[in-house]
Amino acid sequence: MRNIQLGKSGLNSSRFIYGCMRITGDNSSADRAKGKLALRTAIEAGYNHFDHADIYAGGLSESLFAEVLKESPGLREQLIITSKAGIRIEDTPNPGDPKCYDFSRDYLVNSVDGILKRLEIETLDMFLLHRPDYLFNAAEVADTLMQLHSAGKVKHFGVSNFTPSQVSLLQSALPLPLMVNQVEINIHNINSFTDGTLDQCQQLGITPVAWCPLGGVAYSAWGNTFSAADEQRIENELTLQVEKYQCQSWQVILAWLLKHPAQIFPIIGSTTPERILAAKHSLELDYSREDWYRLLEARNGEPVP
Repeated sequence: MRNIQLGKSGLNSSRFIYGCMRITGDNSSADRAKGKLALRTAIEAGYNHFDHADIYAGGLSESLFAEVLKESPGLREQLIITSKAGIRIEDTPNPGDPKCYDFSRDYLVNSVDGILKRLEIETLDMFLLHRPDYLFNAAEVADTLMQLHSAGKVKHFGVSNFTPSQVSLLQSALPLPLMVNQVEINIHNINSFTDGTLDQCQQLGITPVAWCPLGGVAYSAWGNTFSAADEQRIENELTLQVEKYQCQSWQVILAWLLKHPAQIFPIIGSTTPERILAAKHSLELDYSREDWYRLLEARNGEPVP
């Protein structure tokens, strides 16, 4: 596994981040055991960065991760643990409340306290604001984050699903540098290539983290708009590249993301040990610029202008 520094944090993260959204499955003993095996497989394979959120399985994913930490004394110090908050589910805290985003001081502080309690750790290596709150006040949010930092609860901060202007707004009020912007990046959703997200990441030294990196190939992307013809063109090109690179189509897609100079960190969320291990093969592919553009052309249905 290759490790690269996250933003300007000094944290050396595995290039693939293990996503813990699905590790509890249906929370049966069998699925929980499967989740623990997936976590141990990832750790043994060199993944040292684990991504959580307070809403994943209603907090149960963090609690299961805590069990793995307890079973291996000293493991915590070897890992980078990230979690996110800011999405408030409906009927919370009162019946009838709508689902919303909430960056208010009390909500964020209480959310971090809950995350630390479930993970049974004293400090988060990284805390991300999960989705931008339309009502967020940059100065207030920055002050809240500094409060969490000063209290020793969070070492570093980042955002998720923020536009470049939202990143700039928050960073203008926050004395500490934002380390990551976690956004959807895959063959279906290439908005970050054109909306300034990856440009800003390179300019400011922010690490882009890709959620749903295999959307549109290994599984349907969120809000899929591909036609059958689109999917066929992509499949045809992937078939050629699979033969050339002697790998699987989803490994080609990971190599396609890794090629970008912004140094995208894909999140791997599989609970199948073989896939967790096989993802690393994409790091070894000598993926060419020409094949990158061939796949883009297949996706778009036409050459670049």
